[in-house]
Amino acid sequence: MPDRCPERRLSGMQCPLDTIQQEMERLPQGTRRLAAQLRLRVEPYWLWSALTDYDNLHRFIPNLSHSRQLCREGNQVRVEQVGTQNFCGLRFSARVLLELQENLEAGKLAFQMVEGDFRCFEGFWMIGSDPTSTWLLYDLTVQGNPGMPIGLIEQRLQQDLANNLRGVQEEAHRRASKM
Repeated sequence: MPDRCPERRLSGMQCPLDTIQQEMERLPQGTRRLAAQLRLRVEPYWLWSALTDYDNLHRFIPNLSHSRQLCREGNQVRVEQVGTQNFCGLRFSARVLLELQENLEAGKLAFQMVEGDFRCFEGFWMIGSDPTSTWLLYDLTVQGNPGMPIGLIEQRLQQDLANNLRGVQEEAHRRASKM
């Protein structure tokens, strides 16, 4: 399937432990690329376990009201998700059908919308580690449909990215503490 989003670059973001660093890039035609990174002390396994628990993501990722794995073929997974939030007094909901590519060895979980309420919604989660910590990176390129106020939505997306990373962090810590 062709890449419907503009070319992206991954910068070498670094941040202190338990601090989230974000960047946003304004691309042509109302497209936004957002990236957020969190460094933390938890084994990469627990982050991967949380991120690939597709049927339960809505339980610990804020504003994700529905997440369901539809099918799996090897390391390719199809997932339906619905995000819901209140925005300026209105309830906003968006549905996406995602094709995910799992690459456990690289610690990368890439996703691309195959159907949904955006013109473009794709990116990846990446997990890595160094001698001092583990890091979790979320990179998203999104383009709204005509009439969708991306300028207003981009502020919410930035807040939500941090909350999403914190939700995954808390779930990974919860899972690790059970062992």
